[in-house]
Amino acid sequence: MWAKSLAAALLGLPLTAGIIGFVVLLGPGRLETITLPWLLMSFPVWIGVMSLAFVFRTGLRAWLWLGGATFACYALIHVCKQLGWTAVLPA
Repeated sequence: MWAKSLAAALLGLPLTAGIIGFVVLLGPGRLETITLPWLLMSFPVWIGVMSLAFVFRTGLRAWLWLGGATFACYALIHVCKQLGWTAVLPA
């Protein structure tokens, strides 16, 4: 139970930021108009992501799935920026 709780606490916020960032970058409209509503949605998404950690049977699976999802979100954001699919230019 401790492993799941730590996975939820330590990987919940980065995964939420990755999900919200990915949706904002690929969402319709200008970034200035769609960022605030999605930032307001980050708390319910964060609670959902943290609750998701307790669905898995073991703490190791929670760490692997949440860690893999976090890595995938940030990798997708990076790839979309490199391909020029967003209005944000790569650094």
